[in-house]
Amino acid sequence: MGRPKNSLLPSHNNTNLGLAESSNGIRHHLVDHPSRDVENGEAGFLGSVFGFLRQFMSRGKIDGGSRSEAEEKVYSWLYALAKSNRDLVFEYVQSTERGLSFAEAERRLKENGPNAPLDNTFLSWWHLLWSAFFHPFNIILIVLSVLSYITSDNPNGCIMLVLVFISVSLRFYQEYSSSKAAMKLSEFVRCPIKVQRCAGRVVQTELVVQVDQKDIVPGDIVIFEPGDLFPGDVRLLSSTHLVVSQASLTGESVTTEKTADIQEDDSTPLLDLRNICFMGTNVVSGCGTGLVVSTGSKTYMSTVFSSLGKQKPPNDFEKGVRRISYVLVGVMLVVVTIIILTVFLTSRNLSESFLFGISVACALTPQMLPLIVNTCLAKGALAMAKDRCVVKSLTAIRDMGSMDILCIDKTGTLTMNQAIMVDHLDSWGTQREEVLRFAFLNSYFKMEQKYPLDDAILAHVYTNGFRFQPSKWAKVNEIPFDFIRRRVSVIIETESAATGRNKKSLERFMVTKGALEEVLKVCSYIDSFDNGGIIPFSFEECQRILNLSEEISNEGLRIIGVAIKKIAMSDMVFLGLITFYDPPKDTAKQALWRLAEKGVKAKVLTGDSLSLAIKVCREVGIRTTHVITGPELELMDQESFHETVHRATVLARLTPSQKLRVVQSLQMVGNHIVGFLGDGINDSLALDAANVGISVDSGASVAKDLSDIILLEKDLNVLVTGVERGRATFGNTMKYIKLSVIANVGSVLSLLIATLFLQFEPLTPRQLLAQNFLYSIGQIAIPWDKMEEDYIKKPQKWSQKDLPIFILWNGPLCTLCDVATLMFLWFYYNADQVSQDVFFRSGWFIEGLLMQTLIIHLIRTEKIPFIQEVAAWPVILSTVVISSIGIAIQFTIIGSVMGFGTVPLSYFGFLVVLFLGYFTIGQVIKRLYILVYKRWL
Repeated sequence: MGRPKNSLLPSHNNTNLGLAESSNGIRHHLVDHPSRDVENGEAGFLGSVFGFLRQFMSRGKIDGGSRSEAEEKVYSWLYALAKSNRDLVFEYVQSTERGLSFAEAERRLKENGPNAPLDNTFLSWWHLLWSAFFHPFNIILIVLSVLSYITSDNPNGCIMLVLVFISVSLRFYQEYSSSKAAMKLSEFVRCPIKVQRCAGRVVQTELVVQVDQKDIVPGDIVIFEPGDLFPGDVRLLSSTHLVVSQASLTGESVTTEKTADIQEDDSTPLLDLRNICFMGTNVVSGCGTGLVVSTGSKTYMSTVFSSLGKQKPPNDFEKGVRRISYVLVGVMLVVVTIIILTVFLTSRNLSESFLFGISVACALTPQMLPLIVNTCLAKGALAMAKDRCVVKSLTAIRDMGSMDILCIDKTGTLTMNQAIMVDHLDSWGTQREEVLRFAFLNSYFKMEQKYPLDDAILAHVYTNGFRFQPSKWAKVNEIPFDFIRRRVSVIIETESAATGRNKKSLERFMVTKGALEEVLKVCSYIDSFDNGGIIPFSFEECQRILNLSEEISNEGLRIIGVAIKKIAMSDMVFLGLITFYDPPKDTAKQALWRLAEKGVKAKVLTGDSLSLAIKVCREVGIRTTHVITGPELELMDQESFHETVHRATVLARLTPSQKLRVVQSLQMVGNHIVGFLGDGINDSLALDAANVGISVDSGASVAKDLSDIILLEKDLNVLVTGVERGRATFGNTMKYIKLSVIANVGSVLSLLIATLFLQFEPLTPRQLLAQNFLYSIGQIAIPWDKMEEDYIKKPQKWSQKDLPIFILWNGPLCTLCDVATLMFLWFYYNADQVSQDVFFRSGWFIEGLLMQTLIIHLIRTEKIPFIQEVAAWPVILSTVVISSIGIAIQFTIIGSVMGFGTVPLSYFGFLVVLFLGYFTIGQVIKRLYILVYKRWL
């Protein structure tokens, strides 16, 4: 391992004493203030103003088309170091080849703070609680609850407070759990680090000390060996056969060779820079020294994962519910004010007028919305639990109903995540049993570090009836696999043909298999099976074999080389190739077809090679006409990026930040509801940003913490069921919202009209609250309603236009029926006088309750209710029970106490005619709405 030099560079005299004032100066000018700002005329105060305006206008509009400002700084900084020579790197970081002094390291630690992987500026629990509490419906319910207690209506006030508590508790729990997930990343950097520091005032002495990772600072020289984690972003100073695993960033098991003796250029992708090692990655083999250039929140890993645990912006559904809330608040303030003034002018009783106004406000508020929504979601979660899914975020059930794009990782999701041996070929691509025989003997006698490829070879031989008789061979020795040689060799012996009558001799062979390039390097001959001999291994033969391997690799197969030599001989003979494949799951093609049938398009986002991803996608039915790789995406401008992401179905060699940008582009620019299925740390960003994050039980802890749904089995058919249940949940939730807005607004407008024309209140506050309570209880059955098959077949999204148009088409009909009842009671029964107020209120109560109860059957389907489509039995039962209670209460003692009287049978005849007319006209309006708006407009 290369040791740092003992002499100082000329520019680094006085060790660290002169570095205090400018420890970050070069980085500040190189990265934080690039010269292009001055060239664009944005220097000084005016530039600051323009910069502020740009940030303000773009706040919240993360479309994924470009890297964030923080990412750009990290990229610029790391590329500057990768392109620079050794001396300039020390100058950039303001360090020396002897390392930092203890005093300077302590000063930098105070300046930069602890080396934590993330800047943990997450919202505190009370912030999250306030956010969950501050919702328009919650505020309305609390205000009405307080007013109910003031007016001695304790039962109604208690019910509203319970509903608020349920809603706030569920939302707070979900957001608090999500905010803690990012802390899991700190597990990857908790270990002592070997650091080279210098001590002494006159004579500088180099010391190697162990420092906790949180105390590492920029400018430290770290010493690493196999198994060590990099405590920050590191520029290599020396390296010996260094192999690094970047699985924590890429999710792929393929290792990467790193070397200090190179200067990179801008064409190399960031994670492929060979002289830069990243925080959180680890050494597989080899050793070396490196200069820490970034720590804490300024590292690549921290910058990329900095968005984890942050609050997600509200989706279209949540925005839509808020808009409805504000509209209802506005209507409530206007209508209630008018009603209070009208009643006061009639009765001259302020307290009575105020109490009636509160009752009207309660009637207008969809009090059961939090309970209905959460019941719908909980019912969907319980149903998915039967399909071996753990639902962590209830809102994910609803979002699955709106999901129209599912981004999935190839490994273990589309494929079985295990190697299957495909073929055994000689150097010309012809199948040769001899190649398989020696590959089998190598795997059979290999004892150390058994790999899946060995199991695949053994399984292929046993299941296909080959008889290679390993009992006739004996193992002599083994040279195990390592990441420098990248091959494994076993020495075996067997009896040779007898040279005499009673003479026996043993022949020894070295059988080697491993990475094709490494096996070819040690071969001098090629076995020519057709000629029964061997031929020299020339440059042309090597190129021909490499071209053959490239053709096979382009088909998505993995390749290893096999070679042998007799111990008596000195040269290795190349036998051929063994090919492997990770086959797609039997259920993957069927599941993807079912998802496509339901309007969910699949996109593969993987860190694997493009050729392998294409082969798998073709076998499972995913179109591969538009494919792209991560390095190609990096070279695109925003417009091209968004267009490419929209068209591409296979995106390979993606980094974690690129997966995040793809998801954000689909969400913000494509206006899609995106699901993401991943199980690795590299998937954390995309899981957190997706509308529906899906992981598996065997996934990384961070991935599971950030996911909304955890699959106990890696089977896409489970997601098909989840999509169906999500759409049913979304549909039932929308039923209640439509029902509440139409029925409540229609009822309140009818009350306003009746109040303006009558000499008394159409209903007393107690009667109005009783009607509202019975109606609300009846709607609890909505989550158990069924949805039509046509509704389940396509993604369902909140539309800013559909709901208002639907209300305008259907809302006036309820008010029209109420007004017809008012006219009938007025002119037929002469019930407009104060002396007839008991009879009027009894009739108005029954009609209003039946109207609100029956309206669900009209709006729940586009077909003819009760004839072409019948609701689920819980909804039917609820309608019958609530309607019966509303009618029967008139003839009980409770009805007398509440101020009700009996109504004649002729009135019920009128109600039959009224509701037949309501359903007939409603069906006509519904068909016109479907024909004119949904099909033409």
